[in-house]
Amino acid sequence: MLIPAMQAYLSHQPCWSSLPSPSAREAASMYGTAVAIFLVILVAALQGSEPPESPFPYHIPLDPEGILELSWNVSYVQEIIHFQLQVRGLRAGVLFGMSDRGQMENADLIMLWTDGDRAYFADAWSDQKGQIHRDSHQDYQLLRAQRTPNGLFLLFKRPFVTCDPKDYVIEDDTVHLVYGILEEPFQSLEAINTSGLHTGLQRVQLLKSEVPTPAMPEDVQTMDIRAPDVLIPDNETTYWCYITELPPHFPRHHIIMYEAVVTEGNEALVHHMEVFQCAAESEDFPKFNGPCDSKMKPDRLNYCRHVLAAWALGAKAFYYPEEAGVAFGGPDSSRFLRLEVHYHNPRKIQGRHDSSGIRLHYTATMRPHDAGIMELGLVYTPLMAIPPQETAFVLTGYCTDKCTQMALPDSGIHIFASQLHTHLTGQKVVTVLARDGQEKKVVNRDNHYSPHFQEIRMLKKVVTVHRGDVLITSCTYNTENRTLATVGGFGIMEEMCVNYVHYYPQTKLELCKSAVDDGFLQKYFHTVNRFGNEEVCTCPQASVPQQFASVPWNSFNRDMLKALYNYAPISMHCNKTSAIRFPGEWNLQPFPKITSTLEEPTPRCPIRQTQSPASPTVVITEAGAE
Repeated sequence: MLIPAMQAYLSHQPCWSSLPSPSAREAASMYGTAVAIFLVILVAALQGSEPPESPFPYHIPLDPEGILELSWNVSYVQEIIHFQLQVRGLRAGVLFGMSDRGQMENADLIMLWTDGDRAYFADAWSDQKGQIHRDSHQDYQLLRAQRTPNGLFLLFKRPFVTCDPKDYVIEDDTVHLVYGILEEPFQSLEAINTSGLHTGLQRVQLLKSEVPTPAMPEDVQTMDIRAPDVLIPDNETTYWCYITELPPHFPRHHIIMYEAVVTEGNEALVHHMEVFQCAAESEDFPKFNGPCDSKMKPDRLNYCRHVLAAWALGAKAFYYPEEAGVAFGGPDSSRFLRLEVHYHNPRKIQGRHDSSGIRLHYTATMRPHDAGIMELGLVYTPLMAIPPQETAFVLTGYCTDKCTQMALPDSGIHIFASQLHTHLTGQKVVTVLARDGQEKKVVNRDNHYSPHFQEIRMLKKVVTVHRGDVLITSCTYNTENRTLATVGGFGIMEEMCVNYVHYYPQTKLELCKSAVDDGFLQKYFHTVNRFGNEEVCTCPQASVPQQFASVPWNSFNRDMLKALYNYAPISMHCNKTSAIRFPGEWNLQPFPKITSTLEEPTPRCPIRQTQSPASPTVVITEAGAE
């Protein structure tokens, strides 16, 4: 679309007397003219296509300075998203879009820019060098561009799926949003390269589950779990841990809702937060308020891993189903809670103080069912490892039919929410339910998972798990930047593969996970030692991480490890809340046999009503009120 500049608005140009040179003043004049033309734009063909009343229930800041703020509305019937992008302050243009992992190369973009005389809007894409190109199919449609006292805002829309090879497919997954700010005019779209712009990324789930909001009971109370007056470190990524405790003799309650409480002004820095309950077996936990990777952090805080609440940027309040709530307090649970706050500070802003946290809404009127949280996936053990220099290495953990048959009630359990979790190399996580050897349905999947964006997500449909069912959790990792094997464990440089599923009614089963049998892994190390040219340390005193560190990672050793993980017997952890396994034999268990697997759905391509214009379209403008 093409937006002609209007001579009538030249009087609105700002004072540029402080500019240092005539050429700069001339550029500023063109810049002011271009900004002045961002008025209300109504395209006749698009009238009536704006979103309904209260159109933007979701909103996030895109950049730490608060220059760009994104709001959006989802129409699942039309499979369209309406976006509103607010830009504060005078700008020569903006870039916004999506890419696979948040990179600026090979991104699906919208561009708004000026050549100093006219302003332009285009659906665009970037190549592997960051060069911008106009898309042959204009699937983003600009509905309005309006100048405001604080800057301007854009209203535009796009279908979930366009089947344009240059466009991003919008799914239920985490979406990596990218943005850029143009500070000066460009003579053409092709003159723009992302490397010369102020750019960044933000992660969000665009397609939210539309779950009805339950009514709050009259006796609802609130409790804030907040870290006091944290001086946010000037690092790009910080995980901050804070230990607090419930009041003495705090009775049993049900948590029925929780929401984020973010310190004003820090909305773009507080990326996600979690509240964990500590293990009930320990009567006391040391106080701590500092970075989670600090050498001063007590080791016992690793036993504060029972998730009570999790929030991520862009998420609204989380409500439990009317028939269930999460029990906390009382004599059988720990009084100690750990708050973990992830600060994302790519601009390395200094001197910012924060007291953000999570507000729990709870009631003494207990609901019919206790909601439970069950861990699925892999045991936290170095037995499961990822070789270095891998782009998509898959590890899989099982909750077997033997465990569900023993631990679940006759009526089964109902999973209504899920939180996927890995450490830094995780890129994809999926949990599938299988019955009688056949995969039946996906519990939760994120093909664009990021360890820097973790939230509890409501499922679109409740998944019922019956006795004898199998739950399979697979994680895909990228270790291209690592030189040694990445082993499983609690450390941030180690790895995990977990799905915390939220369900009711609560059972005694809290952990249903697996790992390869230790004896078969030792056979792997012996085989590597026998056929390799380098000695692999298999002596009794060598730890598993030491053994993995000495493996020469050629293609044979990589393929053999994959085969081991795909076919060797497993050790099952079918554990009660007390961390004690259910009675039975759980070592050397047979690998679950799955004879039929689900295929990922193929995106449904929309019918194109018209061909995209070969050249920009002139748009008649109307003046908008400031």
